[in-house]
Amino acid sequence: MDQYRHKMFEETGDEVKSQGWTPFIIDTNGNGKRDAFVGSDQPVDPSKDKRVLVNIYAVSVSPSDGAVWGTVVGYPGAIVRVQPRSNPTETGLSEIYEVAAPGFGPRGGDVDSNGVYWTSLASGHLGSFDRRKCKVLNGPTATGAHCPEGWTFYQFPGPQLRDVKDGSAEASYYTWIDRFDTFGLGRNVPIAMGNLSDSIYALVNGKLITFRIPYPSGFFPKNVDGRIDDPNAGWKGKSLWSTSGTRTMFHLEGGKTNRPKAARFQLRPNPLAR
Repeated sequence: MDQYRHKMFEETGDEVKSQGWTPFIIDTNGNGKRDAFVGSDQPVDPSKDKRVLVNIYAVSVSPSDGAVWGTVVGYPGAIVRVQPRSNPTETGLSEIYEVAAPGFGPRGGDVDSNGVYWTSLASGHLGSFDRRKCKVLNGPTATGAHCPEGWTFYQFPGPQLRDVKDGSAEASYYTWIDRFDTFGLGRNVPIAMGNLSDSIYALVNGKLITFRIPYPSGFFPKNVDGRIDDPNAGWKGKSLWSTSGTRTMFHLEGGKTNRPKAARFQLRPNPLAR
């Protein structure tokens, strides 16, 4: 994982000191610090730490402790947590958690204010991972499949593929956390993309709420972001923004003249609110 200290570079102009990187080292000897480690192609040595080779996607920083989270795309896939510590290049420690069944295939994700990581899964679920539930965090068994108890799954709406029992055929690309109630559903609400249903989903009190754009057809959200223009204006001063644009816009309604669009969502307290 690379790091870049923008402030240091502006102050010193030293591009060497202002950047660095750290390999992903997991604490397999369980002493809580980074030590000599074995390579990714070597078996676990209980007296040393271990390097793992991962390529993280959907990087997000936890506001609760500064840890860096990301997804590992694949089957079953995983999520990675990196604690940079005082000198990330020499002291950074990582943790890796495989997606438990029935989930698989994480893609875009985000971390909430409590340090819980949320991700869209190819299995047709919104997945959450709460590290606080883990019975094991380090040691020789903490190599990925050691904390299934940290996972919770919420099935996306819609049909499922034939002969598949769990999940949904929904192919959600990304999940974003509304930490500051920019939409009006509360703080720390996960919002997932409904890429096959012209919609976005919000998880409120354990239930998924669908917000669909009925027209023009083919709304294809890749992510969302919140914006508060006037904190004193109620729902009128807050909104959720998304983009809609596949690589084949000409296949949608409007044909060759169709163009990518920005979509703005606002949540009225009641249908007649003005």
